[in-house]
Amino acid sequence: MSAVFVNVAPVFLLILIGWMVSRTGLMEEKAGDAIAEFVFKIALPTLVFRTLAEAHFEGASPFRLWIAYFGGVAITWTAGHLVARRFFQRDAKIGVIAGMSSAFANNVFIGLPLVGRSVGNDGIVAISILLAIHLPLMMIAGTILMEHAASKVDGGGRRRLGAILRQVGANLARNPLVIALCAGLIYNLSGLGALPVVVKSVVDQIASTTAAAALISLGMTLRKYPVRGNLSLAAVMAVLKLLLLPAAVFSLAKLLGLSPAWTSAMVLTSSVPTGINAWIIATRFQSGSSLAASVISITTIFGVISVSFWAWLLN
Repeated sequence: MSAVFVNVAPVFLLILIGWMVSRTGLMEEKAGDAIAEFVFKIALPTLVFRTLAEAHFEGASPFRLWIAYFGGVAITWTAGHLVARRFFQRDAKIGVIAGMSSAFANNVFIGLPLVGRSVGNDGIVAISILLAIHLPLMMIAGTILMEHAASKVDGGGRRRLGAILRQVGANLARNPLVIALCAGLIYNLSGLGALPVVVKSVVDQIASTTAAAALISLGMTLRKYPVRGNLSLAAVMAVLKLLLLPAAVFSLAKLLGLSPAWTSAMVLTSSVPTGINAWIIATRFQSGSSLAASVISITTIFGVISVSFWAWLLN
């Protein structure tokens, strides 16, 4: 248990430090936004590029990894949607946000640092493979489902699938993480070998800032997601996020025979708090933003317990 504590506690302590820095006024909240922008546009893409450029895949297929993770996502998203619609009697738009909030893990800002500490480079390779399609799939699914729900609840037409795909595709083409993923894979497949010494030194120094900067910036911006309204529904979605999603991913990973390192990476990243993307879609469609914000905060507060449990179970 001490090894689990050593790996998990620093992740949430860094989030707490960021929250305290913002709460006490030592640094303004907008500084957290600036640090987060640095992480998203520079530090994290550098880490992902280095990881994939130097990775040894040894013929490993990503498809079982994707099936295990997104199978768990589908199970949890469906459960969250049905609970919101059938048990809490909420409309279709809230149902989509509830399902997405229960199934969208913060793989970038929490999952990647956690897996890096707990699993090591093999885990980072697994997360990088997941991230290659995670954001596109989740954002496309969320947008399409919300378009459909909005047409039912608010009336009026909905955009064609092609228009949605073009919009999401255009956003992804400019996404630094997607660019880094592609660049890392291209370099790896090119057979150029190790990065030049000077380049590797610079890349290593930038990549080493990723974990701390990501977690502190997340803590500094948590005040954007207050717990208010929809508390019963938000609490149920938090339970689904922290318990059902990792349990489903764990079961599917074992069933599909993923390696221990990849299984640990997928389960740990699925057990982390909810990411902000559900809140982004809720804000875009002007429905369920308080629910998404509440789930983000609740899962972040209690995430240390769930992550510790799954880390202990995997060990």
